[in-house]
Parts: sequence; C-alpha cells; structure tokens
Amino acid sequence: MNNLKICAILLSLSLLLAACGSTPAATTAAELSNANDQDDPGGQPEPDNDLTWLIGQSREDGQGSVTVTVTGKDNDTGADTIEFDVVMDTHSVDLNMDLALLATLTTNTGLSVNGLLWDGPLGGHHVEGSLSFPASVNGASLLEGTSMLTLTIQDVDAPERIFSWQR
Repeated sequence: MNNLKICAILLSLSLLLAACGSTPAATTAAELSNANDQDDPGGQPEPDNDLTWLIGQSREDGQGSVTVTVTGKDNDTGADTIEFDVVMDTHSVDLNMDLALLATLTTNTGLSVNGLLWDGPLGGHHVEGSLSFPASVNGASLLEGTSMLTLTIQDVDAPERIFSWQR
C-alpha cells in the first residue's frame, strides 16, 4: 500500500513539474510587428505635431447662461497655429467679447500660450467662429511630447471654462 502511495505522489509531482516547466512558443518578429500594427493602424508612431487625436473632438461647458462648445479643427500638418471651432449660445448675455484675449492653451508638459486670433463676430446671442493659438513657443513646438491639451476661457458668463483633450 505504501508503494502505491509513493507512486501516486511521484506521478503527481512529475505532472506538476512538467506543467510548470513548459515554455511558451517563441514570438516571432512578424508576430510582434502585427501586434504593434493593431495598436497603431498606420504602423508608425504619431508625430508630435499630428493633431488627428484632437480633430472633430468636441467639448461642451454649460455654466451660467451661456453654452460654449469647442471642437478641435483640422489643420495642415506642420501648421503655424492650432485652431478650434467655437460655438456660443445664450438667450440673455451679449457675446461681445474677443475670445483670443480670454483664452489660454496649456499642455501637460507645462507650456502655455495665449489666444492669437478670434475670427467670430463680436456681439449677438448665437456666435460661431475660429479660435487660433500659436503652435510654437520660442521656436519650439507646443506639441512636442504633449499628450494632453487644455483650453481655458475666462469670463464668458462664468469665471472659468476648461476644455481638455487627451492623445
């Protein structure tokens, strides 16, 4: 009977060691390449000045009596500006303001730029226009190493409105 127990223990131990000792099949370079291509359909990393992660992405803030919707705008690669479409709607506030003077664009890397140009009308209750920011600071790309942009607009019937996009 003892021999039977010893054989059963040895058999169990050998099965356990065989299961633990198996090695997975080696991953080929082609398999690694295909896995990377699934994460990035283009097969290439996004360049820092690529704004495809921002384009068409809208953020909305409805504080106070004004609803502000900001959408990342399609720019040419390597453009001198970063642009947003802005829509402001209200029934009680006169939207007579230059958003370029009230807006700041900040990156998660600590860079910040003030608005460059607001091409929307000054006044009214339903205002649409384009808000532009410089794409560089002291000759360096604002987007270099950036994974998040935050647009802050001050004093549009609320002390502060914050819109963020993440790569």
